[in-house]
Amino acid sequence: MSRKILLTSALPYANGPIHLGHMLEHIQTDIWARFQNQRGNHCIAVCADDTHGTAIMLRAEREGITPEQLIDKTNAEHRKDFEDFLVKYDNYYSTHSDENRALSEFIYKECKAKGVIKTKSISQAYDPEKEMFLADRYIKGTCPKCGAEDQYGDNCEVCSSTYSPTDLINPKSVISGATPIEKESEHYFLSVSDYTDMLQKWTRSGTLNEAVANKLAEWLDNGLQDWDISRDAPYFGFEIPDAPGKYFYVWLDAPVGYMASFKNLCDRTEGLEFDEYWKEGANTELYHNIGKDIIAFHALFWPVMLETSGFRKPDGVWAHGYVTVNGEKMSKSRGTFIMARTYLEYLNPEYLRYYYAAKLGNGVEDLDLNLEDFVQKVNTDLVNKVVNIASRCAGFVKKSGGILSETVSEPELYAHFTEAGAVIAQLYENREYAKALRQIMALADKANEYIQEKAPWSLSKQEGTEQEVLNICSMGINLFRVIITYLAPVVPNMAQKAQAFMNLDNLDWDASTIPLTGHSINKFKPLMTRIEKDTVEKMVEATKAAAEAEAALTSASSTTKEVTKKKQSNKAEADSNEITFDDFVKVDLRVAKVIKADHVEGADKLLSLTLDVGEEIGERHVFSGIKSKYQPEELVGKNLVLVANLAPRKMKFGMSQGMVLAAGEKEFWILEAHEECQPGMKVS
Repeated sequence: MSRKILLTSALPYANGPIHLGHMLEHIQTDIWARFQNQRGNHCIAVCADDTHGTAIMLRAEREGITPEQLIDKTNAEHRKDFEDFLVKYDNYYSTHSDENRALSEFIYKECKAKGVIKTKSISQAYDPEKEMFLADRYIKGTCPKCGAEDQYGDNCEVCSSTYSPTDLINPKSVISGATPIEKESEHYFLSVSDYTDMLQKWTRSGTLNEAVANKLAEWLDNGLQDWDISRDAPYFGFEIPDAPGKYFYVWLDAPVGYMASFKNLCDRTEGLEFDEYWKEGANTELYHNIGKDIIAFHALFWPVMLETSGFRKPDGVWAHGYVTVNGEKMSKSRGTFIMARTYLEYLNPEYLRYYYAAKLGNGVEDLDLNLEDFVQKVNTDLVNKVVNIASRCAGFVKKSGGILSETVSEPELYAHFTEAGAVIAQLYENREYAKALRQIMALADKANEYIQEKAPWSLSKQEGTEQEVLNICSMGINLFRVIITYLAPVVPNMAQKAQAFMNLDNLDWDASTIPLTGHSINKFKPLMTRIEKDTVEKMVEATKAAAEAEAALTSASSTTKEVTKKKQSNKAEADSNEITFDDFVKVDLRVAKVIKADHVEGADKLLSLTLDVGEEIGERHVFSGIKSKYQPEELVGKNLVLVANLAPRKMKFGMSQGMVLAAGEKEFWILEAHEECQPGMKVS
């Protein structure tokens, strides 16, 4: 009897793009879901964007759009990234939904009715200028232990000390620059400590990796603190019922997003019942795949919410480690903080899917994406080993009429390949992907050894050997079929091409136990090409260039904000809307006419602009990361706004002599080309 499984991935936060660190988890989830369905089980995978919180609110404000516009735009980008990485969700949704609001309110009310919600007044840092409470990460100052400047409100990145925001020397709000004050507010708390006994049993029930359970045991043994589930306005999220001005903390409704995404799918799918997967006592299976940094939310707070409100708890909470690149933390300056979209502009998504799988176990160890090893491993395993089996045999079969032999020439060898399926399936089931792929590559080695030993290319030169050559190559195609069946969850596009080549209806796991005999195959087409090292290098350089462009744009934006703030403070002294002399000398904004615009070889984000800034300044050359919005020919003759006194910045592709300003949607500020708007004219 097939299993019914609901599988989730942690929800990506909606304030930025997907990067290769995110992709580890979603690839890991997708492989397991594809494997289960290939085995004949019914595995549903759902996810959503995590859309609430202060960070979303502030990001939208900076971009000059509403939070709803921001999360809609980000959701479309995230969906596209996952789709292009072949990550297939049955539903990809949003936590800012009617379903999530209703479920969150229901869980809250159930917890409140059972006495699990308590209120108490707490003192917090407050930004008097922005009129909002500040989380620790929105406060910076001088470390009280070592004196390091520009440190966050909870810990020092220099000496690793932890402290309270009130301990900071000269604390400032990251949002407004104002000095925070202390202010009291009533907050709502979930009494997780009341469920210590339940959590001690549940965390030791096999639901968690042993190392994770051991870590949680330390917290449980030391006594759990009540969990603050509320935030004060202004806040982007769901308002707490009967508590005006109070909002659910983002981490309350984020995991409810799993339920909401599935509920949305159920409402659109005949025969799919929400209660069958979520009600207490359900016979179906439920698993969460997450990063190790959010274990506490999923393995302490979430089970309490579910237990109290009559929902079932997950059968497994699977945590994985972080992604490092070349042995170090992902870095924008080194070009290793690679966005999913940047990767896709240069490389096949299945390269990364295979490499991640080849290094993934079911523990919480970090995974290192070593770019040199990445190139070598993909080329060696997928191209030189797997594809090579089919490419060496296909031509001889086609030459004999394109129909495989009526018999299997090496039944014992074939049986060895199919019998390995049980071991490989168990490794996939346990999420031991690296071990599974080692088993599969060992089979690929055996298949290549068999073909090399039989050498059909030499045998075909002899008279009367046509049937023997066909038998050998038919055997090779059958071995290839078994291997590609085992690899299909990892490289689904490659598997689909192989399926078309072998003229098969499916690649179901057990189907390959019966060999193909007297079976017609199609003309072989390349299934995968090699990774070129210089393509990877171009991807890294493009990432560096994008980071440099972002840093330069941020610098210009910060300078403009400083001028605006000073202008506002001097408003009472100003006779008109013109800026003061002090403001003027700090930022010199000029009309600049584009006289030449070109693509930048090796950079996917940059355009090279030659600008006429009038007789006083002359020509300027600027690199701008705006290529996604414009073709070079569109810009020639346009009047843009240039920060003319920004210090020149040396970039990989040359010197950039200023910064051309862009608006919230990263479109240039283009000025009307009338007589009063001439190159070199000052902009105020």
